[in-house]
Amino acid sequence: MAFVVTNAGLPLRSAAVAAPASSFLGCTRPAARRPAVPACQGAAHHGMAAAGRPTMTVAGEPPATPAAAPSAGSSASAVSDGPPTTTPAAATPPPPSAAAARRRKKKAAAKAALPVVAVVGRPNVGKSTLVNRLAGTFRAGAIVDNVVGITRDRTYRSAEWSGVHYQLVDTGGLVFDDSEGLIFLPEIRAQARVALGEAAAVVVVVDGMAGWNPLDADIVRFLRAEFPLLPITLAVNKCESEKASASQAAEFWSLGVGEPWPVSGIHGSGTGDLLDSLVEGLPRVPPEDVGNDGTINVAIVGRPNVGKSTLLNVLTNSDRAIVSDVPGTTRDAIDETITVGEQKYKLIDTAGIRRKTAVAYGTEFFMINRAFRAIRRADCVLLVVDVDEGATDQDRKIAERILDEGKACVILANKWDLVGEKDNRSYKEAVLLTREKLAVIPWAQVELVSALERQRTKLVTSLVDAAVEQHRRRVSTATLNEVLREAVEWHRPPSNKQARQGRLYYCTQVSVQPPTVAVFVNDPRLFSDNYRRYMESTFRKALGFEGSPLRLLWRGKARAPVAE
Repeated sequence: MAFVVTNAGLPLRSAAVAAPASSFLGCTRPAARRPAVPACQGAAHHGMAAAGRPTMTVAGEPPATPAAAPSAGSSASAVSDGPPTTTPAAATPPPPSAAAARRRKKKAAAKAALPVVAVVGRPNVGKSTLVNRLAGTFRAGAIVDNVVGITRDRTYRSAEWSGVHYQLVDTGGLVFDDSEGLIFLPEIRAQARVALGEAAAVVVVVDGMAGWNPLDADIVRFLRAEFPLLPITLAVNKCESEKASASQAAEFWSLGVGEPWPVSGIHGSGTGDLLDSLVEGLPRVPPEDVGNDGTINVAIVGRPNVGKSTLLNVLTNSDRAIVSDVPGTTRDAIDETITVGEQKYKLIDTAGIRRKTAVAYGTEFFMINRAFRAIRRADCVLLVVDVDEGATDQDRKIAERILDEGKACVILANKWDLVGEKDNRSYKEAVLLTREKLAVIPWAQVELVSALERQRTKLVTSLVDAAVEQHRRRVSTATLNEVLREAVEWHRPPSNKQARQGRLYYCTQVSVQPPTVAVFVNDPRLFSDNYRRYMESTFRKALGFEGSPLRLLWRGKARAPVAE
């Protein structure tokens, strides 16, 4: 054996407007309302519409200029570590790591300071459709269906209009009479109160086709009593007809909250005027301060009723998600950002994933699709299983999905408080049993937790950090080839029936997230699955990669390179 080591169509606002209309994400408006968008800004807008979510090219950071004297708010230790001297010394530029940390903190503060706009209204008036339109997230936005009570928790979407960046909060339908027969009405009202408490403005959505409704007046009275200083913008949704939109909106002047804006969440007509009125009073955040600040995306997935939402509430230390014993309580993917030390984590709670054969096309189908999308955009996935019931075949299928997506993973065996006798032996047996049933991801760390009793939940972020670090790890080519040489010396590739034997030449890491190693051989067909698993296990034993998948790409090479 030779072995050599080398190195969407958008409608216009109104037929009566003669001026040409400009559009962004389907939000149309007359061109006379504001100056034309520059070419570079318009290109960024159209790129966001194609991608389904806001995108922006952030200008580079300006070079830091040394200050002549420390600011009044800075401490003495920030200027010098030694005793004060009479001779002024030249300012020393900070190390790159410190400068990067300050920039991350600055961007994190700006992200947290984005103005919040709450979208409220009675059930089934098209709030989620309007939020998807304004945020440009129809493909991966809020679930929309012609069923009352689809939205329950509050969901956040980033949006931008005329250079103003803000966050939209979609809420469930507000009903103040619990005898209406709908479930989770008190919980939905509590979530809406939290959104209104964070908001800098509120959009009240009413149904233009159905006309004035007493519930609309109840919501306006509630806002005036509980949030009197909150500016209100009235959106009359479902005004698809340009001729009848004005008469449909005129009926809602009686609410006394200002001009009613006729809009169509489906077609996008009238949304430009609505946004012009909305962003007038919102604070501006510089575009360069809006971007990725090193936040780790963590998706929480699992079967229904294993405690995902309870875990989210414990990690955020709040009632962020509605929790109940009813399967399918969580529907949309719920994002919440927490900060532990200097690291930020975006936790994504998802709907429970049932067997494919048990899911019919409809609301649950889109719920599961949102859960799969959360896995794809996550840096690390928390797979929550029920330790009392044990890992099931459905848990194994979810683990296979995580493996196929190449994501880092931590297995959390929840409901440890339900186990009767707990000692070191039962703890180790439960961990071993969970690993055996989820053998498809043997590299994932297993931790037994109780979200209800808050047992070992503080270890979750440290486990995520370790898994993400291995997921982003890069190993030198020399180290990889040393491991490859030892693996071949211990176990040579077997020969096939034609007496042809596989030859391994060298390997190198070609990418991260997940770590991917290309192994160059004479013929990939000569290496069986058993030998490939042996090589992967050898790399793991020598290099670790715990918590992260490791991919080996077997590449054929005509002949071995000449040794130097």
